[in-house]
Amino acid sequence: MRAARLMSLVLLLQARGRMSAAELSRELEVSERTVHRDVLALSEAGVPVYADRGRGGGYRLLDGYRTRLTGLDRAEAEALFLSGVPEALREMGLGEVAATARLKASAALSPGLRDAPATAAQRFHLDAPGWFVSERPPPVALAPLARAVWGDHPITAAYRRPVRDGTAAPATAAGHREADRRPMEPYGLVLKAGVWYLATRFAIYRVDRFGEIEIHSDRRFERDDTFDLAAFWSERAARFAGSLLAERVVVRLSPAGHRLLPIFADPAALGEALASAGEPDGQGWITIRLPVESLEVAFGQILRFGPEAEVLGPPALRARFTDAATRLRDLYG
Repeated sequence: MRAARLMSLVLLLQARGRMSAAELSRELEVSERTVHRDVLALSEAGVPVYADRGRGGGYRLLDGYRTRLTGLDRAEAEALFLSGVPEALREMGLGEVAATARLKASAALSPGLRDAPATAAQRFHLDAPGWFVSERPPPVALAPLARAVWGDHPITAAYRRPVRDGTAAPATAAGHREADRRPMEPYGLVLKAGVWYLATRFAIYRVDRFGEIEIHSDRRFERDDTFDLAAFWSERAARFAGSLLAERVVVRLSPAGHRLLPIFADPAALGEALASAGEPDGQGWITIRLPVESLEVAFGQILRFGPEAEVLGPPALRARFTDAATRLRDLYG
């Protein structure tokens, strides 16, 4: 641990020039006393670290000194490409590896380019989670699954399938039937709207539904080099979203309602709805077939259109809107 910290200290000075003990202690998350001891250890080891006294002083490396510790190992190189999603890195246990990789990359830059990471961070920031989503701890299974994914190690894991009410059956180490455990080859991890998913070659699993996981670290599975995680996820996500749209309702939309359709309709339903649109009538209204998850969901969606949409079918949904319109008329007079 200390060797890694000493290396980080040298790389920080190489990348940023002079730094005070307070700045180094914040970056390395240690006390200033520890920084002083680390600098002394580096000096005794022959690393030319000097202390500038007085106001504005600090520690610096001898001008022209360049460490050869800037080469990235595989884990650091891979983590560097995930640096745009820091929360995901931390949840997978790769935060420290990524930080070291960024330091090495910064130290390898020529002096005129060493401010590039700071200037980029000042101008661009990725905030992936949606609004009003409370922060939740990562699933317990995430870190071991991430290790298996990085190492191409097969696993044997307990997985709980959802039951009909939408919950999932228990998956704990105790009381498992042998059939609950299955071998898997973990190809990749995907974070979607705060939920982690594991992708295998042919299926997708929610990480929070995993129970006991055994990583076969003495073996590696042979990956299919043609497998594209992003394309696989996109295709499966679109298929899943489409499978939820089990009902069809016929809706007549005003020109204003037509403009609101991309805002209020389910994105997975939009293509079919637009393709089904007929020619506008004399008032500019069009009729569409709108895919929906259920008539209950359709009621809430179409209600948002207000007077810009008229439900034509099925009759049960139209009757519900008739009742709602009557109650609204009585409410407002």
